[in-house]
Amino acid sequence: MDIQSIKNRFGIIGNSPALNHALNTAVQVANTDLSVLIVGESGVGKEVFSMIIHALSPRKHNPFIAVNCGAIPEGTIDSELFGHEKGSFTGAVDSRKGYFETVNGGTIFLDEIGEMPLGTQARLLRVLETGEFIRVGSSKVQKTDVRVIAATNRDLLEYTQDGDFRQDLYYRLSTVPIRVPALRDRKEDVPLLFRKFAADFAERYKTQSVQLDPAAQQMLTNYYWQGNVRELKNIAEQISVLSTDKQITADVLQRFLPQRNTTRSLALIGQGGSSSIGSGGSNADFNTERDILYKLFFDLKKDMNDLKQMIYDVAHHQGYTPVEPSSNTLMPVYNESDSSGTASYNINTPILLDSNDHHEDVEETLLLADREKEFITKALKKHKSRRRDAATELGISERTLYRKIKEYDINE
Repeated sequence: MDIQSIKNRFGIIGNSPALNHALNTAVQVANTDLSVLIVGESGVGKEVFSMIIHALSPRKHNPFIAVNCGAIPEGTIDSELFGHEKGSFTGAVDSRKGYFETVNGGTIFLDEIGEMPLGTQARLLRVLETGEFIRVGSSKVQKTDVRVIAATNRDLLEYTQDGDFRQDLYYRLSTVPIRVPALRDRKEDVPLLFRKFAADFAERYKTQSVQLDPAAQQMLTNYYWQGNVRELKNIAEQISVLSTDKQITADVLQRFLPQRNTTRSLALIGQGGSSSIGSGGSNADFNTERDILYKLFFDLKKDMNDLKQMIYDVAHHQGYTPVEPSSNTLMPVYNESDSSGTASYNINTPILLDSNDHHEDVEETLLLADREKEFITKALKKHKSRRRDAATELGISERTLYRKIKEYDINE
């Protein structure tokens, strides 16, 4: 079966070289029983690739099941995958078959494999190496013939270095890796996808299909699709339902794009669309670092305001008199409306002088790096060194957090 036939069968749209390469790899490996690791960001369509591999394999007439490892609680995932015996734990009122038993002869797709607990990883490794498993609460070894396809949006190799993922399991799963490209790495496919989604929603909602003018199409193409195809589809549906004008301009499109990226998209249009945004992770790191810098600035401003209020209260309590500063006294403050993050100066901030006009200047050096290190340390302590949770609270990627920990030599 050629690539175009596969695209038509599974509803895949696009002609980028990276996408075609991933599809070719899936076709080549489908006829084998090798384990496959599908790597890609959330929303790129990793599950579709697992379905392609199963549909083109000798197992195509046998069961296929997709399991989201991140959606199953840690305490029950072993039971879900391998089954359990009656009375093996509280609530086990009957014996139950697991997925590896019910899908015998077929294919299991383990999505978000990086979320799987270490204990379950050891059980999975045994299945991959010997085809054997044991139900929870049992001592009887059972056999199964299941092909495993795994997927992740994480850097599993980095996880192995942190001890969060078994290295032997990683190499066993990644016999054949397939990397599904992010949408920003296949920009030429964005207009095609949007037109397809717009046509589908027009048919579903019995309305006229929306059309993009050239400026709107360029904005859509240069947008940093953090949610990939899933995000593009959501945007297309919003525009199809909510826009009264079916000819979409850049101004109309801007209202539907999340504000975090709109400024970036407009800047790219001003540069004639030339950008390295699709070249890799450097721009993603830039975005996440910028976000944490803004957060630090806002928190710093709040701390300064609290400090000024405290000094003001103490001054009144001790008999000091607040006076207006001279015109050459400037206090730097962060301006929230200035997205560039530069400092402005407020000459109306009062300084405190005592009744004898003797004053003491207190100068505190606030280094941004120190503040960043402090926030990261607090987040790690709060979440007991769980980097994933700490990164989520800080609003940065785990990769960026890992790099910052090494940069600041933070002892976890």
